[in-house]
Parts: sequence; structure tokens; C-alpha cells
Amino acid sequence: MDKKGFLIVISGFSGVGKGTVVKRLVEDYGYSLSISATTREPREGEVDGKDYYFKSVSDFQNLIDYNGFIEWAQYVDNYYGTPRKFVEDEMKLGHDVILEIEVQGAMHVKEQYPDALLIFVTAPNAEILKERLKGRGTDSEAVIAKRLRRAADEAEDIDVYDYVVVNDDLEECVKAVNSVIVANKCKKSNNLKFIEDIKQELKAQ
Repeated sequence: MDKKGFLIVISGFSGVGKGTVVKRLVEDYGYSLSISATTREPREGEVDGKDYYFKSVSDFQNLIDYNGFIEWAQYVDNYYGTPRKFVEDEMKLGHDVILEIEVQGAMHVKEQYPDALLIFVTAPNAEILKERLKGRGTDSEAVIAKRLRRAADEAEDIDVYDYVVVNDDLEECVKAVNSVIVANKCKKSNNLKFIEDIKQELKAQ
């Protein structure tokens, strides 16, 4: 079977808990995680090179100019991008790579990697999403309102994603996302070479 790794894009509304879901997927199932670059300030406890590559605006723009990102996007006054080299090196080694990126960036990834699996994580409803944003205690009321307006815009693009998973219970959400990834890897369209090879091997018996 083709050993090249799969590319998995996980998006979701701000505050939905997608970062926690992705962290558990990496810990529990061994996926490779592409670390994004960003121009936003680190939150308490975040480490450069582990949580994000924290860049100045000028450094980020230089990487754009040198085609150093698979995708990049501007979100709530900051830039976010996916470094190209890490992702492609990991996939060549046969590792499945998760990208935790915004909707805008996911569209760019799908254009370059048509076989990428797109999963959208959502809260059960808008009220719970708002409560989670407030509960983080990191944003002002004005920023929360801005994030909710952005979520309304992002909701218009959910139909582009292959699967939607509700994060109502963390354990169940993590299991559901992993199940979606495993099922995708077993799809006939992702195993055409293997199918053809085994047909030829059986004929030669």
C-alpha cells in the first residue's frame, strides 16, 4: 500500500476547543502536527516552536514572498500560516499530518492538495460557543463580538468540509474525529494503487 501520509485539515470556530481536540489526537493516536506561524502575541504558557512560531509582521511577510507557506491568512488583525517544508517532509515519511487552520487557509490547502481531508469542529450551538469564548478570559467583549461575527461568516463555508464533528463531549469528539480519519484512509479512492496491485498479484498466483 502507498505509504505516503495523509493531510488532515481541522478547522472550527474560535473558542470551540479545536486546539484541545488536536492535542489529544496527537497524544492518543500519534499524528504529526504542523506548527503554525503567527504574528499574534503568545498567550500565557505558550512556547515558541512548540505551540506556534511567533513571528514579527515583517518576518512573516518575508516568508510569504519566498513561498514558505502552504497557506496563510489574516484573522482578527493577525497573520497565521502553515510552513511548507515540515508538512511535505512528514508526508513523504508516511506520517499523517494535521493542520489546525482557519477556514480561509483550508480553502488554499484544498486547492494545492485535492486529497486533503477537511474536518470542521463546532460547538453544539451559538450560545455555548459564546460562553466558551467568555470562559477563556483572554479576550475583551469587543474581541469576543468580533470573533462571533467572524464565526457567522465561517459558517457559510462549512459545506466545503468533508465532515462536521460537534464538540459537546471532548472524549467523544476526539474519538469521532479519529474515526473519520481512519475511514477516509480506507476509502477506495485513496487505495486505487493498492487495489490494482493486489489484483495483479492474485492473477499471478
